[in-house]
Amino acid sequence: MSASIDKEKKKKKITPATAWRDARELIWAHRYRLALGMFLMILNRLVGMVLPASSKYLIDNVVLKHQSGLLLPLALVAGAATLVQAFTSFALSQVLGVAAQRAITEMRKSVQQHVARLPVRYFDSTQTGILISRIMTDAEGIRNLVGTGLVQLVGSLVTAALALTVLLYLNWKLTLVTLLALGAFGVCMALAFKKLRPVFRERGQINAEVTGRLTESLGGIRIVKAYAAEKREELVFARGAHRLFRNVARSMTAVSGVTAFSTIIVGAIGVILILVGGRDILNGQMTLGDFFMYMIFTGLVAMPLVEIANIGTQITEAFAGLDRIRDLKQMATEDENDSQRQACPAIVGEIAFQDVSFEYNDDTPVLKHVSFTAPPGSTTALVGSSGSGKSTLISLVMAFNRPLSGVVLVDGSDLASIRLKDFRNQLGVVLQDNFLFDGTIAENIGFSNPHATREEIVAASRVAHCEEFINGFADSYDTIVGERGVKLSGGQRQRVAIARAILAEPRILILDEATSSLDSESEALIQDGLQSLRRGRTTFVIAHRLSTIRSADQILVLEAGEIVERGTHDELLAAGGRYKQLYDKQYNFERNQFINPGEDFTPEPAKVVTPALSSNL
Repeated sequence: MSASIDKEKKKKKITPATAWRDARELIWAHRYRLALGMFLMILNRLVGMVLPASSKYLIDNVVLKHQSGLLLPLALVAGAATLVQAFTSFALSQVLGVAAQRAITEMRKSVQQHVARLPVRYFDSTQTGILISRIMTDAEGIRNLVGTGLVQLVGSLVTAALALTVLLYLNWKLTLVTLLALGAFGVCMALAFKKLRPVFRERGQINAEVTGRLTESLGGIRIVKAYAAEKREELVFARGAHRLFRNVARSMTAVSGVTAFSTIIVGAIGVILILVGGRDILNGQMTLGDFFMYMIFTGLVAMPLVEIANIGTQITEAFAGLDRIRDLKQMATEDENDSQRQACPAIVGEIAFQDVSFEYNDDTPVLKHVSFTAPPGSTTALVGSSGSGKSTLISLVMAFNRPLSGVVLVDGSDLASIRLKDFRNQLGVVLQDNFLFDGTIAENIGFSNPHATREEIVAASRVAHCEEFINGFADSYDTIVGERGVKLSGGQRQRVAIARAILAEPRILILDEATSSLDSESEALIQDGLQSLRRGRTTFVIAHRLSTIRSADQILVLEAGEIVERGTHDELLAAGGRYKQLYDKQYNFERNQFINPGEDFTPEPAKVVTPALSSNL
């Protein structure tokens, strides 16, 4: 199945055309604010030219011709233009700042919604930190498309175009020479941005990998400390950080080169201006005011070019982020065809496997031609060695994976034809390592039923025997459990998970080593709760405690992905096959371990009553 994931990732090649299409869609979605921003930017740049344009009249008319009557009007016009420029600058930052933040928020929401609906196998092969980087960091770059970046780029181009028009009017020969230098600069920038884009794309990938490893390291800090592995994790992080540094240094070198080249171009224009402009003044082809105004407007052409270099780099980085987001959003979600599937508001609970085979990797089957039926309200226990396919079979029941061949039926209908949300709303799950959110105990129990009242939460916790420890906390049900429930013991977390499943009132119940984290006393307390929970529900149990196995309606013994035996507890013991071997081996181990260490013991299977089966069953 990993090969299929790779195929999904490579389904469509990212090209500049697709990136531009993404950018256009993004810009179109925020077109009204961007249009207002463009208007404010153009107005800002236009009034910004009033002050330099007035320099010609100040020198030629007021200073040289002594027309003092023009002094006050020039000052008033320049002052008014400055006020308008200040107001439009403020309004621009407000309008585009809000637009950028809204776009970032919407993009993050969109990516998160898509990621949450990806198949479970994708999460099995992708670091959490990488996904966090995709959702939070890559979306941040689009501020340069729908925020000030794109508008400033357009504003710089408008300023350069207007200033260039004025320069052509003042001295077209000098301006044509200047344009040659600017053309060389434009070609240089185009080539630089083409080289920079893959560098920025690689930076996002490196950053995601480093973040992913850091997230894992901090999440498993107890294991890191237990094995004194802090130094090793430091080295791993340092290697990743240095990879990121080398990438940033490379991009900074390229950006610095573009900036330095722009400085050379500006200097070259200055040299041309001195030589050609000075000669024109001496020849009477330009007035002093014309020359002074020409110098200022030359700056208005050159400075936007420097801005374009900086903004272009930011927009290139934004495109790289869009590329990575597009890679992710091209992956097929679990429910992308749900609209074509049949609704399933309520199910009876019959589950049937018909010749089901499954593999994670090509040519490495995990399940082979598995067939069985679990009648409504029955309990089916799965027993077998580690790696025999028990968890994979359960994942197919929960629709986390789809069969490679064969079919899984729910009440006679193909599970693949039923809407996932409808089906999973009728599932209850208790796993060996149950996940708790960093919230209150009540919030974690109520996670399976967000509309449950406090009374219903308390009733469910009572059945799961949670109240014994909940009432011992000062905040009772409002006690914060910490990240992954770290403030609770393993047994307490397990009982909260059982209460969560009880509150869901499922039609199909999955118990995967559901009491493995409990001691014998706690396990005995909640067995009646589990019996109550299983009553009337189709239940699948991965073998854990003997009492659960003994009471199962059918036991399926799996080895190497195949069902090698099936029947009740008594029938399988009487058959003397693989189940009896596992049973006797486990019982003998526990007997020697806890009763007479080191002494062999031959059990009488028919009379055995023991508290637990080994975790590898």
